[in-house]
Amino acid sequence: MIWKILLFLIISFVSIAGIAFPIVENPIYWYQFPLIPGLEENAKIIFFHVPTAWITVIAFLMSTIYSIKYLRKKNLLDDSKAYTAAQLGMVFCILATVTGAVWSKFAWGAFWSWDPRQTSIFALMLIYGAYFALRSAIEQEEKRAALSAVYSIIAFVTVPFFIFIMPRIMKGLHPGSADDVSSGPVVDFHMNANMLLIFYLSLAGFSLLYYWMWQIGYKSHWIKEKFNKQLI
Repeated sequence: MIWKILLFLIISFVSIAGIAFPIVENPIYWYQFPLIPGLEENAKIIFFHVPTAWITVIAFLMSTIYSIKYLRKKNLLDDSKAYTAAQLGMVFCILATVTGAVWSKFAWGAFWSWDPRQTSIFALMLIYGAYFALRSAIEQEEKRAALSAVYSIIAFVTVPFFIFIMPRIMKGLHPGSADDVSSGPVVDFHMNANMLLIFYLSLAGFSLLYYWMWQIGYKSHWIKEKFNKQLI
């Protein structure tokens, strides 16, 4: 219970600070953020956009890990864990896309401009969308779990390329692209201590939130599967 209260406090503080704290050229007070060239007020979305993208990778990684465990031990509980992680990965992937689109609107004038990073995350959604289509097309439990596990492992091979490599080797509008000469690696060089604190609190808060949702999700899925077996 204590960690849930802590989670609530972290998420509440990050949400308030990430939206309400002002951005100024020369921060004096602890609640002021520095002006990041090329981003200005848009920099605040870093507290929400980056953590959702981070959780996307973590969730898909966990789905792959438990898929491997299922193929080794044939324990259907591992399939439930992998499936729930993939579900949450898709949810956070959509959230990362939406927050990125909002950033794009105010920074570049349009919600979608087919920037390499936007294109790569869209491709990732299609890949994992096919994962859920595969599961829904197979009724036999063991066969569904096995094929889903194999697909999840193959699908995750594309995640590092689409998230970390492709957006950095191609020219684009997003900070960190191959031709980026203004904002650059925002987290490493342009955040002051206060901004970094809130950023890391956001990462921690979103990570705890994901873990809580994942635990509830896979247990619910496991109970549902056992209940369905009893009805047959």
